[in-house]
Amino acid sequence: MILQDISVAITGAGSGLGAATARRFAKAGARVACLDLSESAAQRTAEEVGGAAYGVDVTNSAAIEVVFGEIEETQSVPRVVVNCAGIGTAARILPRDGSLTIGSFEQALRVNLLGTYSVMNIAARAMAAADPIDADGARGVIINTASVAFEDGQIGQAAYSASKGGIVSMTLPAARELARFGIRVMAIAPGLFETSMSAGLPDDIRAEILKAVPYPSRMGDADEYAQLAQSIVENPMLNGTVIRLDAAARMPIK
Repeated sequence: MILQDISVAITGAGSGLGAATARRFAKAGARVACLDLSESAAQRTAEEVGGAAYGVDVTNSAAIEVVFGEIEETQSVPRVVVNCAGIGTAARILPRDGSLTIGSFEQALRVNLLGTYSVMNIAARAMAAADPIDADGARGVIINTASVAFEDGQIGQAAYSASKGGIVSMTLPAARELARFGIRVMAIAPGLFETSMSAGLPDDIRAEILKAVPYPSRMGDADEYAQLAQSIVENPMLNGTVIRLDAAARMPIK
């Protein structure tokens, strides 16, 4: 599938991986809808790429339905959806103060996993009802964002790892189910990238983590995520799998 003149929807497009993907896809000729919890952040990216902005909470499925309806009316059915919306959590199961962390666990699952599923569900319904656009019968591509934490989460990442592990686990069954509609489903599992989520890392923690990154031994650039997302869209044989984007890193325990 080529991005030229294709309608694309990107969640978490107000910053980081989502914003970089919006820029790259727009440069390739796509019509980009920028979705973010912060409408002002979505608007900044949309103005930069000549796209449309929508402030929406991915945990609100009714609101997502409305937004996708508006995108379909203004720029046609999104044929590519990239889910970058998510939150980072750091909470031990048994913190020193003895408090329960069930609430933070639930929030991570709601935003990262349920939010991703809701957008995928609504996007797939719209794609399935649209006409195929190539000889293979392709109707759409959905790219979800996991994390290397699904395999090697650190102490304090039980909630985050579980939410990202859920995204990984549903990739293949989702791809198998949606194959009859000509919809591909992929997931990217980034390592440590320069985003707002990693911006608050203390220097000593950052340095320690980078010791576990063989080559290149640095933080990933958000456009490198976007580059992979574009390759997934353009290569029809990429389907139903998870790609680690991590410079061969395996995260340390803490």
